[in-house]
Amino acid sequence: MGWLAAGDGYEVALIEGRVAARATSGRSAGRQLKSLPKALRDHPEVDRLRRFAEWLGRHAAACVAQADLWMVSSLPVPTGLLARVWPDEAWQSALRDLAVVGDDPDEVGFLRDATETGELRVVNLDGETVRLSPRTVTLPHPVLLPDLDDLREFAAELGVVQKVEQIHRATWRKPADLDVRATTVTEFSGGTYDSRFGLAARATTLGYRVTGGYATCRVRDAGAITEASVWIGEPYWEDEVTTGGLTWQDLDGRTLPLREVGPVAWSEGMRMAAALYAGRKVEEGKDA
Repeated sequence: MGWLAAGDGYEVALIEGRVAARATSGRSAGRQLKSLPKALRDHPEVDRLRRFAEWLGRHAAACVAQADLWMVSSLPVPTGLLARVWPDEAWQSALRDLAVVGDDPDEVGFLRDATETGELRVVNLDGETVRLSPRTVTLPHPVLLPDLDDLREFAAELGVVQKVEQIHRATWRKPADLDVRATTVTEFSGGTYDSRFGLAARATTLGYRVTGGYATCRVRDAGAITEASVWIGEPYWEDEVTTGGLTWQDLDGRTLPLREVGPVAWSEGMRMAAALYAGRKVEEGKDA
């Protein structure tokens, strides 16, 4: 954006998210100053730019959150919508280099551009830039991507950096030999915290919802909504607590047998449970 007049002898602008100033007269005319002069700190134009920077930050976070929701849920996204939001730098930053799939589920590419006509330009696994114009695309959850290890290796060679954690997202695949009656995963049970407050705080910091005695995450998997839950202790409990078992429920509150849990819901539930367990208290002399 351009420089705006602010007070006598100064101009201000928003540069890399911060308000910068430059002098318009004297020996320093036209040169950006290292810090904001005291005379400008309470200037209305400076305050307006600060509030604008805060809005831009919230907008960028919202774009990433929406793209993450599309990815976790593997929802079809109209290519026309991507084309409309692409000129917005915040949207472009959130979407650029995400792995996308068009009409052919076996053809995966990294999104590099979206034109006004709804055409997408992606880099495929052969390193070639190709054009796609399907009605919709998906930003697949990594557990659904074929040859994920090869895709990660190629992404590293290409220098791919994703704002939305997709390619390098931690994934878990559901074992094929689960007991038909099993409903609970205990792999990440028993992680000790000094207080229930500390465990709940870690859950919310990681973006999970805390409801009653559970940390939860809700996932759309193959069109059905499933909620994964980890027991974290009774609310207002002040003593030491440990992480409990991981279960999945449908929208009616029915606990699902593990064999009925979809691949994305399984992976995201395990990811939540592992992240909560990772923050446990580890006694000195024991392996983390």
